[in-house]
Parts: sequence; C-alpha cells; structure tokens
Amino acid sequence: MTTVGFLYPGHFAEDDYPRMEILLDSTIRLVVRHTESPDDAYREDALRELGDPGRLAAGVEELQRSGVQSVVWACDGGSFLYGPEGAHDQVMAVARVAGVPASSTSIGFVHAVRKLGAARVAVAATYPEDIAARFTAFLGAAGVEVVATQAAGVAGAGEAAAWEVDRVKELAAAADRPDADAVLLPDTALHTVGHLVDLEEFLGKPVLTANQVAVREALRLADRPAWAPRLGTLFEAREAPPAPVEWGSGRAYAHGKRR
Repeated sequence: MTTVGFLYPGHFAEDDYPRMEILLDSTIRLVVRHTESPDDAYREDALRELGDPGRLAAGVEELQRSGVQSVVWACDGGSFLYGPEGAHDQVMAVARVAGVPASSTSIGFVHAVRKLGAARVAVAATYPEDIAARFTAFLGAAGVEVVATQAAGVAGAGEAAAWEVDRVKELAAAADRPDADAVLLPDTALHTVGHLVDLEEFLGKPVLTANQVAVREALRLADRPAWAPRLGTLFEAREAPPAPVEWGSGRAYAHGKRR
C-alpha cells in the first residue's frame, strides 16, 4: 500500500481526492488533512496567510499517524505567492516536520509540465489578474514558457468551488492558444477531476488541473508510478525521473530537497 498525504486549506473541492483514489490503483491511498482557512479571498495577504509555516506544521501530525510516504501542500496561491525560493523553503519546512519528502501544487505544476514535455503552456486561472500574473511569473522562473494567461477575476475559493463544468470549459478555451502544448488550470478549490477527459477532448490537448497535479506530485515523491487514463494525459504518460528544475537563482530541487 502506498499512502500519500495532502494539506488542504478549508473545505472547497476536497471531494476530488476520494474520486481520484477510486480511479487509481487499489493499493494507493490518498489522505487529506484540512488546514485552517479563515479567509477564502483571492487576495495576496489572505493567500499568503494560508501558507504560514505554523499553520502547515499543525496539520502534519495527523498525516504522520496515517503513515504517509510523502506530503503535498495542496494550495496554489498559498505557495507561488511566496516566489520560487519561498515556495521551496516552505515545503522544506514541511518535510522536516513530517519526516518524509514534501512538495506543493505550485511546484507540482512545473514537474507535470516537464513530464508532458510541453514547451509552451497557456494558463486559465480563476484568480484576479494580479494573482494570475504571479503564477505565470512562478512558472517563468522555472523556465516554463507561458504563451497566454486568462484571469477570471473570481473573488474567493467558495465562488470557484461552485463553478460547473461549462464555466471551466469557457475559461480554458479563452486561455488556449494554437501554440500552447497544454492548458493549466491552477486553484485547488476548483472541481475538475470528474471532467478531465472531457476537457482534454474539448481542447484537443493535455490539461493540467490543481488537484490532479497535487496527486501526481505526491506519488512522484513516493516513487509510486500510477496509470489512470480517466485522470487525463498526465496519468497516461510513462513515468520517468523528472529533470531537475532550474529556478532563477540557478539552484535545483527534487523530491522536496535541495540538490
């Protein structure tokens, strides 16, 4: 049995995780521990507060009791808004407390793009424009070329969690460009797991969504390959060790550890 853990802020689209567990191999277990989410607003101060080290550390103990082999901070804005260096320091702190490798959804997006071999991507973000631009900058610091960014201007996680698939498709289509090899939809409050195959057929290319990416990142850290076509192209491609990600400072990271 492979057991991986997720620190998930609040209660929004966490039902994506049991759905993914059903679609994965029966020897994979996904354990979700909710962290406090006092303010679901998509503002920089509120999102950064979600990623406070003390708040994350408080959620690790329950995951440890579950015997997890890796931990992922399942939040985008509460990670990429810290910048590349801050995001890695954040997960290093989680790894030290948990005693297992750790990462975040934001970092997982970079590894997922690398796995697909996508040279250029489009970003379809629920966020306001200023927050979406910070995610684009985070990707750019890792050498991911973003050809277009579409921001929906959603005010908070509760609003994003209520979106139906037609709104998700509309946002993805608005962001897509002919030269984009994949479309990325950040935001772990957005329900997407039940629509991944439909989204990829609609766009005619791979789609990466936050909760899907978080699970793939946790399994990568646990050295557990998984094949699940109903979870999209990301779970169809053959697993291989990802190339080290070179950030703006030139430092490389893998498995939640500096290398």
